[in-house]
Amino acid sequence: MLREMNKSSLFFEYYRQWVDVYKRGAIREATMSKYLMTQKWVEKLAPDLKISELTRTMYQQLLNDYAQYHERQTTLDFHHQLKGAVLDAVDEGLIERDPTRKAIIKGKTPGIKKIKYLNQFELHMLIAGLDIKDEPNWDWFILLVAKTGMRFSEALAITPADFDFSRQTLSISKTWDYKGEGGFMPTKNHSSVRKIQIDWQIVVKFSELVKGLPEDKPIFVGESKIYNSTVNNVLARHCQACGISVISIHGLRHTHASLLLFAGVSIASVARRLGHASMTTTQKTYLHIIQELENKDVDLVMRTLSGL
Repeated sequence: MLREMNKSSLFFEYYRQWVDVYKRGAIREATMSKYLMTQKWVEKLAPDLKISELTRTMYQQLLNDYAQYHERQTTLDFHHQLKGAVLDAVDEGLIERDPTRKAIIKGKTPGIKKIKYLNQFELHMLIAGLDIKDEPNWDWFILLVAKTGMRFSEALAITPADFDFSRQTLSISKTWDYKGEGGFMPTKNHSSVRKIQIDWQIVVKFSELVKGLPEDKPIFVGESKIYNSTVNNVLARHCQACGISVISIHGLRHTHASLLLFAGVSIASVARRLGHASMTTTQKTYLHIIQELENKDVDLVMRTLSGL
């Protein structure tokens, strides 16, 4: 399809075909949706831009226009998603020189994003209010996420075989394609494949729950399609009934990490438990919590020195 393109073709049409040829089927659906969104923005911002007109100035103007509506990191992602297609157009002779060279990334000043999480007392209230039945339900799911910090798709993919009750570990090696047609999928990244320790309460409860369940079948997936909003609504009702802050399932993951950090667990250990690709991700996500801990450390240092 790309061979039909020439220098007078519209850039957004070239990019759309490039995504279809090189990306469709080769990347995860979530990533694919980002490329498709980039294509829509190119069509919106530069509907009449021809491939031959894509000079450094025009490309920079496209980035600048996009940056008016987005933060710098989002603009950087936009640039990276475009760059592959542009460089291929250069290789094919549709563009004479690389217009992405020395591109300057701008963007709106990011707002202060304070993640939502529960404190230890609120989490205790939530867990105490869960309706744990003899068969799997969303309350069991909420309990597992709260105790492990797993991502939503990871928790959906958990099977009885993933538990090693004698060693008190849980293996996380796959996700569930709840946004698509269902079925197991790879984890978000290589670091997401991990074994995490589980406490004795989870061992006792889940060892009873999974008795008789198929070893290789997801515990929480039935015949009907699963929506993130369904589980969030169940969690929200529990939060309201307990009179605590309403959070999402992803907020439970934040709660798990936050409580570990406040308890003095190292950033490296929290990063491994969450399946983050690097400690940098953990530090960025929980920056305000880390800053609070640093302030406490300063107070501790001063009290210690004053007592000498």
